[in-house]
Amino acid sequence: MGPWTLVLLQLSALAGPLWAQGADPDGAISPQDCSLDCIQQGGPSCEYCRITRSDVKKALGFSSLQAFGNCVPWPCFELLRDPKICRHYVQAPNEVKVEFVNEPNPKSDTVVVSWKPSYYGIAFLRGFQVSLQALGGTGVACQLFLFHRNVSLPASHAQRVYTSDPFPGLALGTQYAVTVMALPVPEKWEKFYHSEIFSTRSCTEKNGLEQCKKDWYPKHIEVQQEGSAVTVTFNLAPPNLGISSYFSLCYANGMKKYTDITPNSTKNKTHHSYHLDDLQEGTNYTCEIAANEVDAVRKTFSVQVLRIHKGGVPLSTTPSLAVVLPLCLAVVAILGVLLVVFARRRSKLRMKKLDIKPDIIKQHEESRTQEEMVLLARNRLKPPRLLICYSSCDGPAHINAVMKLGAFIQQHMATQVCLDLWDSLSVAQEGSMAWHCRHIRECDFILVICSWGLNQKPEPPEPEWDGEDEEAERELDFGSDAAVKLIGEEVCRAKARGQDLSKYMAAIFKYSEETDIPTELRLVSHYTLTNDLALLFSHLHGVALHRPGGYLKISHISEESYANVPAGAALQWAIDEAAMEMRAKQQNSVEEGN
Repeated sequence: MGPWTLVLLQLSALAGPLWAQGADPDGAISPQDCSLDCIQQGGPSCEYCRITRSDVKKALGFSSLQAFGNCVPWPCFELLRDPKICRHYVQAPNEVKVEFVNEPNPKSDTVVVSWKPSYYGIAFLRGFQVSLQALGGTGVACQLFLFHRNVSLPASHAQRVYTSDPFPGLALGTQYAVTVMALPVPEKWEKFYHSEIFSTRSCTEKNGLEQCKKDWYPKHIEVQQEGSAVTVTFNLAPPNLGISSYFSLCYANGMKKYTDITPNSTKNKTHHSYHLDDLQEGTNYTCEIAANEVDAVRKTFSVQVLRIHKGGVPLSTTPSLAVVLPLCLAVVAILGVLLVVFARRRSKLRMKKLDIKPDIIKQHEESRTQEEMVLLARNRLKPPRLLICYSSCDGPAHINAVMKLGAFIQQHMATQVCLDLWDSLSVAQEGSMAWHCRHIRECDFILVICSWGLNQKPEPPEPEWDGEDEEAERELDFGSDAAVKLIGEEVCRAKARGQDLSKYMAAIFKYSEETDIPTELRLVSHYTLTNDLALLFSHLHGVALHRPGGYLKISHISEESYANVPAGAALQWAIDEAAMEMRAKQQNSVEEGN
């Protein structure tokens, strides 16, 4: 055995325990138990460690709140206690997945979350924080994992998969939101977390239908008719579910037939038959059968009551209809063909008699304007995204008109509208300017609603007290106005580079003037609303309103018909209210000038 073979054997013997300590057989890296002192001192054995409540209590002197699990605010600063390694930016993890694991309790589920770290900032990555919350609930489960302080991961580790500890005791059939956050958490950066929404398995999916009383329903139903009697046979619920009674409901032509069913389990424990009486002959009934429990799942089936001859033999009307109906259709089709042939021959004879050339008639018919259906392009997988910006200096009536316009466009113009007034939570989290900058990049089109206040330079009011809440409020008030200025700069820059300007649009309401459009926005297409709703639709979807010999007719977005729908009527009312407010404001300004 040569020296190189011995070296390889020694290296494999050393690498084996390290792989077994930090990774699962499928390659995922699982958390390990290690002390907080080992993490703070940078011990090599503390590679990917779970932080427990006892670790938090030891580091901070008190236990974390039960609602936050093992997590604490600013975990990197509080637990690693080194500002130098906790101030860098780390981007959100990728490929967050949720996997179910076996749990003996039939009433709950257990999941494990896995993810991959991002390439960006991976050298400064210090750990992860994973939180789980039921949608609409208040309970939060949170897990914290840290690397030791001396670690610096290379870019190749971005392909490694990290996993959380199991999250047990999740209610069945419930939606949850899982969030994986990269540490350290920066103060004013975006995209440092990744959220996914998932649903736990239903009782049937996890345990099978025979083990779930709430979800059980009869699977096998057989209907037989003997004379005027209709007999229905169905399978009974398993004895372990404790279902002792059932019910059946049949209805047709406004009539209902309710039947209570109480099987005798001593005779047959698997199936039961019951009779449906007083059903009308020649009628098709829709029936439901279910366990006599609250919110039980109902099984639907059909019962066709056949007519009875005097001799007692059932007679079905369906075969006669099945034969007569195709014959009638065939006769109608033949008559139609004969009429068309006769009409053409008659017209040719008449033209010959009057010496009229058929080419002239054909040319005349083709010259008429035709109304036809025009389909939107199918190469777009999603509707176009439209960002609407406006001035907040023209009063609440103008802002209300902008909101009603966004609602109308989203409902009747096949467009997804992005409006800061509809996304106040994200605006508060990201900041108004950051929110607008992100949507300027991501949206397909940008529409600026121009008004008198857009060309003004409002100064934020002086606050009566200093505080973060007041600063955030001022930022929300003036974020859209600042975004309009930013859009104007983007338009000028794109124009100077010779780039396409179709992404940007400007519009005014009827109560505004064209002079209200800023100079830089006059370089792009601009519309007057609501007169130009059809032109706006043509711009958003890239379809022509007119072509030789035809035109595009769109329901509910013309000047005459948009107010016939509720969203259009609300838009018309909001524009009228804003016009009255603008006239009153202008009149007051004139009186003050005098």
